[in-house]
Amino acid sequence: MVALIPDFAHETEAYARGSVRVVGVDEVGRGPLAGPVTACAVRLDPDHIPAGLRDSKLLSAPRREALFDEIMALAEVSVAHASVQEIDELNILRASHLAMERAISGLAADHALIDGNLIPRGLTCSATAIVKGDARCLSISAASIVAKVTRDRIMVDLAQQHPGYGWEANAGYPTKAHLEALQNLGVTAWHRRSFKPVHNILYQAISVTS
Repeated sequence: MVALIPDFAHETEAYARGSVRVVGVDEVGRGPLAGPVTACAVRLDPDHIPAGLRDSKLLSAPRREALFDEIMALAEVSVAHASVQEIDELNILRASHLAMERAISGLAADHALIDGNLIPRGLTCSATAIVKGDARCLSISAASIVAKVTRDRIMVDLAQQHPGYGWEANAGYPTKAHLEALQNLGVTAWHRRSFKPVHNILYQAISVTS
């Protein structure tokens, strides 16, 4: 299947309808067992768009890092998170939307182009949901790159504080090594207790001690 090439059409359409501050928004970190969910909003300058923007999942780590630096230099960027505690209290979908709302508010946007098929209910601006937006829309592609690089760096830092789980490589996702470490090393404060593999281990521990 041929990869989609993102363009600036959605942004151009929003500006044509009268919007002044159009941002692309994406999040990363819904699936991991550990760490925050991270969202990013990016407002690109139409005259200074970094070359080679793509869905972050299609880029190598070195290419993501290089584009991250370009985006930070050339665009307006807002990054926000929802914590592990918020994920457990709200659920992962609502927490990811909360992170998006926070990121968007950081740029005073009047229209948001959001990756996916749902629009966060707490937005204070108009919005358009774009399925596969990170592969179709340049602003969302940029947001996906910044969110991914930012969260990966957070997980590398957390891996130094909690060695053995492989977060520097798996970013908290449920790899075989991570699941084995959960069994052998136990649950940290950065693990999402509402996620089944973590919940099950905690329940086992309670059952054994009770």
